[in-house]
Amino acid sequence: MLIRVHSWFALVVQMTPEEIFDDANGDLAVGNLGSAVEKYRRCVQIAPDFFDGWHALGMSLMKLGCFNEAIEAGKKAVELRPNDQIGWTSLSLFYNRASNIKEAEAAGAKAKILSWGGKIAKE
Repeated sequence: MLIRVHSWFALVVQMTPEEIFDDANGDLAVGNLGSAVEKYRRCVQIAPDFFDGWHALGMSLMKLGCFNEAIEAGKKAVELRPNDQIGWTSLSLFYNRASNIKEAEAAGAKAKILSWGGKIAKE
């Protein structure tokens, strides 16, 4: 459990997924990928429908070379937002890095459809 301690009055407060996400982004910015991945995982554990958490987790895992795990995170992201172009673009990249070219091309095609204003799923 990630917690924040306010030293000025010794209050311990459980952090929200958004606060953990912000901390993870800080870790990512300074190149601490392992810590960022741990925090992004915590975000999606607390809030399984947190698209940004899944997307960032996938990107961080990809940067660490954990392509299959990145693909799983990317698939969860596009499941949550099937009409999100960046989600499909990222998933295509994850597949590409894992040398799954057929899957990469399929995800990329969905991103392209969305870029043209089309939809993957009814809203």
